[in-house]
Amino acid sequence: MDEKRENIAIDFQQGEFVISRQFDAPRELVFGAFTDPRRMEQWWGPKGFSVLAVKTDLRPDGICLYGLQAPDGSTLWGKFVFREIIAPQRLVFINSFSNEAGGITRHPMNPTWPLELLTTITFDETAGGTLLTVRWALLSSTTEAERKTFFASHDDMQQGWTGTLDQLDAYLAKARD
Repeated sequence: MDEKRENIAIDFQQGEFVISRQFDAPRELVFGAFTDPRRMEQWWGPKGFSVLAVKTDLRPDGICLYGLQAPDGSTLWGKFVFREIIAPQRLVFINSFSNEAGGITRHPMNPTWPLELLTTITFDETAGGTLLTVRWALLSSTTEAERKTFFASHDDMQQGWTGTLDQLDAYLAKARD
């Protein structure tokens, strides 16, 4: 089995999507990769996508707005609205697709994808570096159709996050050198 894949854990318990991965990097470096726009520009997004822009106001109620370009040339935008920032241990934010101005939009390829997800990312120090855990949870405002889509999409979420975390791993390897 691929060594990187062995470091990934997936959990679909209690309505959440949870993915964890061990990184051979200090916690501060991994945390910074998620919070510094210049660093995010170097790795964020699914495999094959390139970052067009990242703007971050890192404070509670602050926004991170980012744009990605797909391999086919199309663009998509997303945003985080920060709820909690405990450097370098934890980030909590509402995650959504958006337009370039930051207005919430529907998923460009899945109209029943939840408009907003509660995202919690923890950065735990380990003997080998940092254990990163991402949790996606539905919000109370989620419709039944959105719930069904979310639960039916766990394989897609796993694939998307795995590719994104692969890119983070490659960025961290360069940043450590």
